[in-house]
Amino acid sequence: MQKFRSLPVSSTLKAATIIAIGALALTACTNASEAGPSSAASPSGSANASFDPSTIAKDDTLAAMVPAAIKSKGTLTVGSDTTYAPAEFLGPDGQTPVGYDVDIAKAIGATLGLKVQVQTAEFTGILPALGPKYDLGISSFTINPERLGAVNMVSYFNAGTAWAVQKGNPKKFSLDDICGKSIGVQTGTVQEDPDLSGRNKKCAADGKQPINIVTLKNQTDVTTRLVNGSIDAMAADSPIIGYALTQTNGQLEKLGDVYDAAPQGIAVAKSDTALADVIQKTLTKLMSDGSYNKILTGWGNAEGAITKSEVNPAVKS
Repeated sequence: MQKFRSLPVSSTLKAATIIAIGALALTACTNASEAGPSSAASPSGSANASFDPSTIAKDDTLAAMVPAAIKSKGTLTVGSDTTYAPAEFLGPDGQTPVGYDVDIAKAIGATLGLKVQVQTAEFTGILPALGPKYDLGISSFTINPERLGAVNMVSYFNAGTAWAVQKGNPKKFSLDDICGKSIGVQTGTVQEDPDLSGRNKKCAADGKQPINIVTLKNQTDVTTRLVNGSIDAMAADSPIIGYALTQTNGQLEKLGDVYDAAPQGIAVAKSDTALADVIQKTLTKLMSDGSYNKILTGWGNAEGAITKSEVNPAVKS
């Protein structure tokens, strides 16, 4: 069961993706002011990698495989929820997307001879807008059966769920005693559902107090709540928890081990199999020439690297 940042695509979303995608393409994007408050918990201004897409040469063979519609405009438009450091977030100017997902997008574009435009978007609005609005969705999407039914997913990273508490765990929080506690998660993640929702059902079955699940649109806001002590713990993708620890000046610590590791994927419209194929081949090239690992290492996330990219890989439900 996948437990990472990605809303399990419901039948409603599937229908919206297939039938009403035109209307959903109007989904509003967030702006810089929505990226989270400026505080000790906020990762803004922490772009510390030095990837330069100009170091990657165009591959004429792969570029020739790019669908005509994208080739004619010369740009890959990428939807990304830029509140999820270090994968995708806004840099020091509060406007420029940075992170390892952004760098991977730029590396793909450079290989294909295309410009890359990463647009800040609300997380739950990205997949329905693939095709009319975005060519790719690169936003730490866990690959799960629900998503595979609605879009194409090209694997590129592995992540698991991790937890964090205040330094020293002053509230003595334990994953074995979660009922009645306040837990922060980003809205639309599988930490929210099915992880915490499933734990809540067990609390109810055992006659215990329900978990107070505090869901917020931006991960930076969740982290701030934990630093301030208004929640007992938070759960998120393992790279995000690891990064939050480095950006909060020793105010947080990891709790327990990472669990339920699963692949994340670059999302492509279900009808655009040709684009999904060329993205997979491009990732394979970036893996073989070392660019992929260089990007992840620069952001301190080499442990999430995979050795083989696949289109719509088989995953556990």
